[in-house]
Amino acid sequence: MSISSTTRNLVLAAYAACEEKKALNARILELDPAESAFTDAFLICSGTNPRQVQAIADEVELRLKREFGMYANSVEGYRTAKWILLDYVDFVVHVFDEETRSLYDIERLRKTANSVTLEDWKRPLVAKVAAVRAAGAKQKAPAKKKAAAKKTTGKKSTAVSHGKGRGAKKVAAKRTKSKVAKVGKPSRSSTPKKKSAKKAVTTRTTARSNRRGKASQSATKRTGRKTTAR
Repeated sequence: MSISSTTRNLVLAAYAACEEKKALNARILELDPAESAFTDAFLICSGTNPRQVQAIADEVELRLKREFGMYANSVEGYRTAKWILLDYVDFVVHVFDEETRSLYDIERLRKTANSVTLEDWKRPLVAKVAAVRAAGAKQKAPAKKKAAAKKTTGKKSTAVSHGKGRGAKKVAAKRTKSKVAKVGKPSRSSTPKKKSAKKAVTTRTTARSNRRGKASQSATKRTGRKTTAR
């Protein structure tokens, strides 16, 4: 059974607390599940004197409580400050003084335990974060494509509507021009009619004047004839 991300983060916080209090030779042991069913990992470090050993244990407790709301299930050896054990169930913190650590040599007793570096301990967390980000990117990609497709469709429809609007405007302008041309300029069919009407009027006027002239001439002749007859 693999160690959970929560346990890994807790151990990292405890490790940082040990480093802040200048703990010596901090190590993480990943235990074999077949041989150690009661916990997943040990965090082991040492201090140079009892006060430092207690300060390290206090800082681990304070940080885990403040950042994660996590309390130790049990604390042992705090008064003597030679070997303080903080039991967090999924992992156990061992804070030794240097003499007691070399005496019990807990790293040697756990032969099947795997001593891991801080970078190795973080690696699964980094991989998990990368996997989550990749999944999020895959989910965002279709949404971005859909948004781009909607924008493209909107632009096309806008362009078509603009094109239609421009076409309608052009047609309306042509119609207006043709109406103006019809109203402002005489048509070809109307011009000859007017000219022919004028010619007819002129012809009538001339004919009438000719007729009047002929009538006056005949009247003069008739008057001359009457005078001669008398």
